[in-house]
Amino acid sequence: MKKVLITGASGFLGWSLCRKAREHWEVIGLCHT
Repeated sequence: MKKVLITGASGFLGWSLCRKAREHWEVIGLCHT
């Protein structure tokens, strides 16, 4: 399975992208608090 790195995963767009991407890829999300 391919991996994808999503920055800003805690934001609205990043979270939505993570949810869609996990159907096809292994998702690694980064966020800054």
